[in-house]
This record gives sequence, C-alpha cells and structure tokens, in this order.
Amino acid sequence: MCSVVLKETAVYVENSNAPARKPVTVPGLHAMKAEGRKIVMLTAYDASFAAQAEHAGVDIALVGDSLGMVVQGQSSTLPVTLEQMVYHTTMVARGLSATLLAADMPFMADRDVSHALEAGARLVGEAGAAMIKIEGAGPHILEAIHALTERVIPVCAHLGLTPQSVHKFGGYKVQGRVQDAADRVLAEALAVQQAGASLLVLEGVPTSLGERVTKALDIPVIGIGAGPHCDGQVLVVYDMLGLTPGKRPKFSKDFLAGRSSVGEAIAAYVADVRSGAFPAAEHSYN
Repeated sequence: MCSVVLKETAVYVENSNAPARKPVTVPGLHAMKAEGRKIVMLTAYDASFAAQAEHAGVDIALVGDSLGMVVQGQSSTLPVTLEQMVYHTTMVARGLSATLLAADMPFMADRDVSHALEAGARLVGEAGAAMIKIEGAGPHILEAIHALTERVIPVCAHLGLTPQSVHKFGGYKVQGRVQDAADRVLAEALAVQQAGASLLVLEGVPTSLGERVTKALDIPVIGIGAGPHCDGQVLVVYDMLGLTPGKRPKFSKDFLAGRSSVGEAIAAYVADVRSGAFPAAEHSYN
C-alpha cells in the first residue's frame, strides 16, 4: 500500500482494565468471511501504534512497506529493505498479544523462491509475524506463494494497485477500469488463491471489481480503495489519523477529526468498518 510523507510519534497508555481478546487466527478470518463479519486491518510500524490498534479491536496489524514513505520520508516503498522490515515487525510484535501480525515482503525480496523463503523465515521466525504479504501474481510470485504456504507460512496476496509496480503503472493509478484489465485482476485473484494465499488485499480498483473479486473468492478480500463490498478494509494509520500532508488519499478518511485521541480515532475506524459505514461512496472509485 502507498501513502505520502510524514513523520510522527504516538504514546500508548495501557488500560489494565480492558478485557482480554482471543487471538485472531487465519481460520478465524475465514470464519468471519463466511459469517459476513467485516475484518479490520490497519498498518503499524512500532509497539505504541500496535498496542493502540489492538486495544481498539483491530483484527490484523500490517507492517507495511509504506513505512518507507510515512516513516522514512521516501517517495515510494521501493527503498525499504528486508532488514528494515524485520526491525519494524519486531517492534510491532512487542505491542501485540491477540491481533494477527502481517508483514510486507519488501521490493525484490521475492525475486525467486529461495529469497522469498529466506525473507519469510526471517519475518516469521525472527520478527514474529504470523503472515507475509506479497505483491503481484506473476509466475515467480505464484511459485513463492506455494512454497511459503507449503512450509506453513500463511500468505496475504496483494493485487490491483501494487505500489512496488509504481514505475510499470506510471504512477499510483486506479487499476481494472476497462473490461480486459478487470478480467485480468480477477484471474490473478483466483490464481493467488489457487497457489495457497489465505487472504487478499485488493487496492485501487473500481467498486464493481472489488465486489466481483470478493464474491468469486473463498478467501477474505481486504479492500483499500476497492469499495464497500470487500470482506474488510485496511488503511495506512497515518492516513486515517489525518496526518498526511497535502491532499489525503481519496480512499481514506480523517478519523481523528473531532476526537481527542489516537485511540478514539482507531476505535471509530474499527466501528465504521464493522458497521459498513466506511468506506462510503466518496472513498471509492467508479
């Protein structure tokens, strides 16, 4: 996922009176799709934001390579290294006890199966992730998804607007607007599911395509700019706190506006995703 440049810190004060949560699991996420219960995903890059997300009831904390933009000040996600992903994933893991932790496979860490397995082993075994997110559906990606899942590392696929392909796309552009492109996204979604992916993030596609893919797949589909019909939603935490400079991404919303704390904002985001109030039409693409 992509965002824009910003540097910010947050402080979390633990509420010792909060009830314990049952750990979120991959089978549990699949049950949520089957039962029609919305899944909430949010990015986190350190222990403090991770703890805030868990306290608010977020199901999946994603250590996104978007950290390159919102934490490091890079112009894209491409410079983020595996070492940096391991570092941030380790920090986020310290802030969680029940929320499922997913981590992005950084640019070119998936260039072949051996490198993908090495990255997966480090992000899961060393850093504490429970799931690896990987972009695209090319033959080597499908092979990597199969190899990771065969070695009991759950995989979240990522299709549509895949930020690591920014140069190929010529920018951060909505994908799947013409019929051939929409059919290709659906075919890729079915392919990553067949390869063994347990989850799919679908980014920057028209609402109609988001609905089409969600209905076609057995695995949960988490949307970001993919309309309200997906099985869940994900945002970059800096975006949903209204901290991004300049124009906020169309698919996001400032949940901190009118609220007094980061925790309240994240809780409002969770509630709106659960109820279906977010995303609304203004956060979606035609």
